Amino acid sequence: MTARLFIFSLIVSSITAANFLAVAEAAGAPAKDKKDAVVKFARFRIDGRFCYGLVEGDKVREISGTIFGEWKKTDKVHALADVMLLVPTRPRHVFAMAGNYKSHIAEAEIPPKFRIPQPFFKSPSSLLRHEGRIVIPENAGEEVHFEAEMVIVIGKRARKVSKENALDYVLGVTCGNDVSERHWQNDEENKDVQWWRAKGTDTFGPCGPFIAAGLNYDDLLLTLRLNGEVKQQERTSRMIHGVAATVSFISKHVTLLPGDVIFTGTSGSTSKLQPGDVVEVELQGVGILRNRVVREP
Repeated sequence: MTARLFIFSLIVSSITAANFLAVAEAAGAPAKDKKDAVVKFARFRIDGRFCYGLVEGDKVREISGTIFGEWKKTDKVHALADVMLLVPTRPRHVFAMAGNYKSHIAEAEIPPKFRIPQPFFKSPSSLLRHEGRIVIPENAGEEVHFEAEMVIVIGKRARKVSKENALDYVLGVTCGNDVSERHWQNDEENKDVQWWRAKGTDTFGPCGPFIAAGLNYDDLLLTLRLNGEVKQQERTSRMIHGVAATVSFISKHVTLLPGDVIFTGTSGSTSKLQPGDVVEVELQGVGILRNRVVREP
């Protein structure tokens, strides 16, 4: 009898645990509250409505509420092919990290200035949706480069947070491309004082297609393909400053708000984009961000 009672108790416990997870999922519990759970969010437009949803294979399920608080699943499901995917959030602040991969700095030792995080601002209007067109301005030079990057999405207000607690303020990550006009950025005689247009010009911040929560953000494979050819590939474990360190550092100076994004830097070498090019940024566990390049008429 003792053995039977023990087996019965195990069965009841497993059923209870399964029911608990089902209820938690239906109630919109954040992914980090469910062991080993990974969830993908999409922001999209359909029938003139702007929605958030959960990505389920090749479909997206609308949710009620907000991904930055409490949300619940609905019974409205759409094929991803039938919706327009948008930039995953509408941020107040857009940051990007300079010199955050040793392979991009291309020096034997990390220079002192890059031993602390070096964020800079991009304009919110630089953000571009998946399948949107990167527009090279009429007055831009010939060296407009791609930069594949992982992008942090902030989940709740972060002010002076510690490195130990910083991940509690991260909703997830997405793919990004920090498009850069090198003449405005680097020309010794004519470069701008700030990188405001070299990095912040409209469409110079492709971002998407989804936000993935629950991954190990500091060890994901990041790949860029230009017209199908791999041009950049490196794991995020090679970042000089990881996700927690980056969020903590910025929050000590600028309050981060829900939906804000941080481009975490690019690896290796970059090269120029030309009209007609198709550039793809793929981040393990997230998806593929795809954009075509055009020149302003």
